Amino acid sequence: MDVLHPLSDFLDWNCTLNNTAPNYYYEGYCPQNGNLLRLPRTPLVEAIAQSLMQQLASDQLYSQEGKMYGVLLVELPTGEQRVLKAFSGLLNGCNVVEGWVPPIPGREEVALEEAKTLAELEAIKQELITLNQLAQRQQYETLSREFEQQLQAMRDRHRNCKHQRQEKRQQICTTLTGEALTIALEQLDEASRQQGIEQRQLKRQQNEVLQPLKQVIAAADRRMQELKQQRKQLSRQLQAQMHAAYTLINFFGKSRSLQQLMPKGLPTGTGDCCAPKLLQYAAIHHLKPLAMAEFWWGSKSADGDKIPGRFYGACAERCQPLMGFLLSGFSEINLINHNAEPHPQPLPASEEGSKSASFNMSNSTNIILLFEQEKAETLSIIYEDEWLIAVNKPAGLLSVPGRYFDTQDSVLSRLRNLFPDGMSLNAVHRLDQDTSGILLVARDRQTYRQLSIQFQQQQIHKVYEAILSGNVTVDQGVIELPLWGNPDNRPYQQVDWHYGKPSITHFQVLAREGNHTRVELTPLTGRTHQLRVHAADVQGLGVAILGDRLYGCSQVASRLYLHARQLRFQHPHLGETLQIQANLPF
Repeated sequence: MDVLHPLSDFLDWNCTLNNTAPNYYYEGYCPQNGNLLRLPRTPLVEAIAQSLMQQLASDQLYSQEGKMYGVLLVELPTGEQRVLKAFSGLLNGCNVVEGWVPPIPGREEVALEEAKTLAELEAIKQELITLNQLAQRQQYETLSREFEQQLQAMRDRHRNCKHQRQEKRQQICTTLTGEALTIALEQLDEASRQQGIEQRQLKRQQNEVLQPLKQVIAAADRRMQELKQQRKQLSRQLQAQMHAAYTLINFFGKSRSLQQLMPKGLPTGTGDCCAPKLLQYAAIHHLKPLAMAEFWWGSKSADGDKIPGRFYGACAERCQPLMGFLLSGFSEINLINHNAEPHPQPLPASEEGSKSASFNMSNSTNIILLFEQEKAETLSIIYEDEWLIAVNKPAGLLSVPGRYFDTQDSVLSRLRNLFPDGMSLNAVHRLDQDTSGILLVARDRQTYRQLSIQFQQQQIHKVYEAILSGNVTVDQGVIELPLWGNPDNRPYQQVDWHYGKPSITHFQVLAREGNHTRVELTPLTGRTHQLRVHAADVQGLGVAILGDRLYGCSQVASRLYLHARQLRFQHPHLGETLQIQANLPF
C-alpha cells in the first residue's frame, strides 16, 4: 500500500507563501537525554493540509463523522520530500484505508478479544436501549398525567363546594334554630366527609394502577445501572489489553508500550490519534519529519470544542505525553539542548550599547520563555500608553489562553511575556480565535473595570468588516435576532425566540466582488458569535461569512473573513474620545 504522496498531489507550485515562520511546535522532552525536541507546523504544511481539506470536501463520505486528520511532510533518504496523511480512530468503520498511514502495530494481537468485547458491548447497548424504551415508562407517564388531571379537577370541584357550604352555613345559622339547625349542619359536614372519601379513593386507585408500573421501571433502572458498570469494566479491560499490545517505536529505534509510556493511566483512544500514527510510520521507514499539521474535519465534535477546518495542536491527554518519546532521535537540527546557548538576539534600540546582546540560558524554561518573547514581538501593537494596549490580533490566535497545553498561546500570554508589567495585563474583551482585528488590553485593574463598564453599557462603538460567501441583495439595514447558546452544543449559537437574548447589528454593503459581498457590520450588542449568526441565519442576511464552517460556509478558505476594524471609546483616564483603526488583512 503506497502512503507516500508527492507534493504535487496537494500543492500548485505557482502558489506563494508570504510567511515561512512556524505557527506551532509539537514538542516534548527526550526521555534519554532530557533534550527539548520540536517539530514545527509551518505555513507550507498548513497549505498541504488545506489542500487535503478540499479533497475531503469533495467526498460526502468524509463529512459524515467528525474526526482529526493529519499530514506529515517528510524527507526520503534521497532528499525528496513526500507527504504522509492519517486519520484518528476508524474511518467509516475501517482502520486500514488505501492511501492512508496504517494504525500503530499491536491492534491485530488483540483483534479476536476486541471483536468479542465489542460484541458484548453492542449487546449491552441494545439491552440498554430496550430498557430505556420500556412500554411501561410511557404508560406510567400517560397514566400519571391522567390521574393528576382528575385529581386537579376534583380539587377544583371540592373547593367550589366547600365555598358553597360555608355560605350555606352562614345562611342557616341566621334562619334556623334547634333541631332543624343541627340536622342541616350535619348534612353539610357529611357532604364534606364524602368528598374527602372520594379524594382518598381516587388516590388509592392511582397508587394501585401506578405502583406495579413503578416497580417494573425501578427494576429496569437497576438493571441499567448494572449494565453500565459492566460496560465500563469491559471498556477498561479492552483498553488495557490494547495499550499493553500497542508498541511505539521512535527514531532511535527504541520501542515502548503505551502502558510503559503512560503508567498512570491512558485515556480512551490513546495511540489512535494522527500524530502518533504519522511519527511511528516515519520512524519505522527511516523518513525524516520536516513539519506536521492536524485539523478537524466533518461534523462538529460532540463537546463543541473542535470546529471543522481549524488546526489543532497535540491533545494534552493522549498525544502530548507521547511526544518526547516519539520525536527522540529524528534530527539533531530540531533539538534544543538544556545547556546550549541560543543565537544572540537583537535588543531594542533603547538598550543597545548599555547591555550585552548575548543570553546565557541554563534550562529549557528560559528557552521556552525566549521563544514566547519572539512570538510576542510578532504581534502588531497599534496603540499603547501607560494604561492600555491595543493589538491587531491575527486570525487563528486565541485572545486569552485556554485550559489545556495546546491552547496556552494567545495574545494575552504573548503580551505578558513581552512587558515588564505583564502579569497585571487583562483582556477587556475577546475576539473569536478565527477573527482578526483590534483587541483591547488593560494594564491595571482600574482601567480594566472602567473599560469593562463601557463594554457592558454598550458605550464602545465597534465596526467590523467581513466578506460573505455569497451575494446579498439588500444594501443596508438592521438585524434584530435573539441568540441562545445550547449548552449541549457549545460553542454554537442559534436564533431562539423563546430563550434567546436580544442582539442587534447594523449592516452596510461596501462592495460586491464576484460571488462574494463585502460588508461593514456594526454590532450594538455583544453576544457570542453575534455577527456570524446574523450573517448566516436565513432571518438575517442568509449568507455565511467566508470561511465560517461552523455556520454553514462550504467554500474552502484560508481563514474566517471577519476583521474588527475600528474601536471608538472614551479613554478612562485622559477623558477624550479615542478611535483606533486596524488595517484590513483581506
